[in-house]
Amino acid sequence: QVQLVESGGGLVQAGGSLRLSCAASGRISNINVMAWYRQAPGKQRELVAEIISGGSATYADSVKGRFTISGNNAKNTVSLQMNTLTPEDTAVYYCKAQETLTDKTRYTYWGQGTQVTVST
Repeated sequence: QVQLVESGGGLVQAGGSLRLSCAASGRISNINVMAWYRQAPGKQRELVAEIISGGSATYADSVKGRFTISGNNAKNTVSLQMNTLTPEDTAVYYCKAQETLTDKTRYTYWGQGTQVTVST
């Protein structure tokens, strides 16, 4: 019924850039938050960047100044521009969408993830 599909991952040399994209499909009409998370081997999933419907964005300290999150509310898409990548950015990146209904009920949806590998 609801699906998030990530794309744009791959292998890049340190110092390079990648742009991740996430598209939401299905019965989603009240998305108020979209975000990117990442999970490296042996580590917990962590929030990378988050954007609310009004356009305000929040970033993890480790990516501030290097990553930029942007969204298209009409299309229910979100992108993550990643610059000056380092090997520490290597992880599976996941897209998350939060939907809040009129009765305040919240639903969270996750994508399958896209691999980002940064070589030295």
